[in-house]
Amino acid sequence: MTKMTFGPAFTEEGILFRLWAPLHESVSLKIEGADPRLMQAVGDGWHHSTVADAGVGTRYRFVLPDGLEIPDPASRFQPQDVHGPSEVVDLSFYRWKTNDWTGRPWEEMVIYEMHIGCFTPEGTFKAAIARLDHLQALGVTALQIMPLSEFPGRYSWGYDGVLPYAPDSSYGRPEDFMALVDAAHQRGISVFLDVVYNHFGPDGNYIPSYAPLFTDHHKTPWGNGINYDGDGSEMIREFIIENAIYWITEFRLDGFRFDAVHAIKDDSAEHLLHALARRVRAAAGDRHVHLIVENEENDSDLLQRGENGEVKLFTAQWNDDVHHVLHITATGETFGYYADYTGDAGKLGRALAEGFVFQGEHMPYRGASRGKPSGYLPSTAFISFIQNHDQIGNRALGDRVLASSPADVIKAVAAIYLLAPEIPMLFMGEEWGAREPFPFFCDFDEDLNEKVRKGRREELSRLPGFDADDLLDPTAPSTFAAAKLDWSKLASSEVLRFYRALLDLRHRRIVPLLNGAGAGNAVYRSAGSALAVDWTLAQNRRLHLHANLGAEAAPLVSQQNDGETIFRLGGSDGGNLSPWTVIWSIGEA
Repeated sequence: MTKMTFGPAFTEEGILFRLWAPLHESVSLKIEGADPRLMQAVGDGWHHSTVADAGVGTRYRFVLPDGLEIPDPASRFQPQDVHGPSEVVDLSFYRWKTNDWTGRPWEEMVIYEMHIGCFTPEGTFKAAIARLDHLQALGVTALQIMPLSEFPGRYSWGYDGVLPYAPDSSYGRPEDFMALVDAAHQRGISVFLDVVYNHFGPDGNYIPSYAPLFTDHHKTPWGNGINYDGDGSEMIREFIIENAIYWITEFRLDGFRFDAVHAIKDDSAEHLLHALARRVRAAAGDRHVHLIVENEENDSDLLQRGENGEVKLFTAQWNDDVHHVLHITATGETFGYYADYTGDAGKLGRALAEGFVFQGEHMPYRGASRGKPSGYLPSTAFISFIQNHDQIGNRALGDRVLASSPADVIKAVAAIYLLAPEIPMLFMGEEWGAREPFPFFCDFDEDLNEKVRKGRREELSRLPGFDADDLLDPTAPSTFAAAKLDWSKLASSEVLRFYRALLDLRHRRIVPLLNGAGAGNAVYRSAGSALAVDWTLAQNRRLHLHANLGAEAAPLVSQQNDGETIFRLGGSDGGNLSPWTVIWSIGEA
């Protein structure tokens, strides 16, 4: 921890407590059981105090001149939630069992998005370890854990975190999270963390009371933007960049999913995102570290590759476009933003072959253009999914509508996204057809709770169900409890057997062709519900998809020799494909 600028540091003289509070000339340190002591102002807004008799387990706060007691913004552990004292921890005590772990290449990724609190009945890091064998047998090679930063209350999606260095105490201690990462690595599973650097939550964020955290030069959906480019921004940037490095080095994480990067506003010479990518990769050294973005703007510039195909900044982006087209196909829903993705199978073909459906075209739902050209990028620059926390949670009831579709429909859409060259991502429970909802939930005081209830209705008013009288209360304990997975339904699941077979096939036949595959190497053809896509991959091989994602037979749109059939769902009769048919084959390029 001595290499970090923020948070307590172990020194020969004792524990060095540090706070950057440039808005105050004096700050005091209050250790539990002792009177406050004035810290030394050491310049540039910093206040230091070394305590000889402090150590692991010491709980402390800082006291501002007006008497406000605050936690350490770089607290490593908050045993009594966001308003309580911070606790000194020493992560070097943990004995890693996987010291030789260097990660996995990106093309091997099969990602599993999970929420620690809902993944198991206990909702803890320790309980999650017991389910890793299931994920390994399924074919998962990476966990993507929803945000862990200490948040207020008993439950949260995690996007209201306020103390980014402290894993939320409701899930266990920091050492428990290290044990989860270690256990995943023992099973060959990488671990990515979802991090939120575009805003702080509304309850428990004390930083603006002593440092210039926000700026009115930039606006975000949550209010003023974080100060990444104004007066005092150097230290704000360092606080965030070191946070990412902290997770990578101390917890040995394998990468991140960066939430809503389009809302990170920065006019600096080097944008925060570029600095983050550069310094995180440097800190990781020779390890495989992968950086994923969520980007509503579909800005393909962040996904640029070098001359030899190496990643320059970010490894991949969540591709909502694939989800939207497959969702419409499976459910028939065309409300809200889905309306812009209706039509024939050509939109799915473009998403599979080129990445984004909208590459600069006008998008009616937005009332503006969206995206940049993406067809020149490799398929692995995009992450495909048919469920995730947003697409489920932004429904009025948080229902997994896709899980209620007919079995042949579910199998068809799964067979497309799990075998395509894009990197697939599952949402927890999807693999056995879980019906548990995943509605938005949080736990604030009553004033903020009411604002959340009202805000959800207004924000999502263009989607059906948000004006209903019986709308789920996102702050109710029952809403959180309903989202917990029911593992008793696992053993009898036909869907699980299907998913396991698909992922086994992916690892054996598709993954070996992705390393070294060129960019801009796919073409598609479509007519009505019928689709054909060709990818030229490594080893001079061509991957081919024939599909009919409709309830009626449809003529083939490609008659060429497809090589060896490696998967078939449904069938063909002469020149026609049966309803809900998916055929994958591999041949010579």
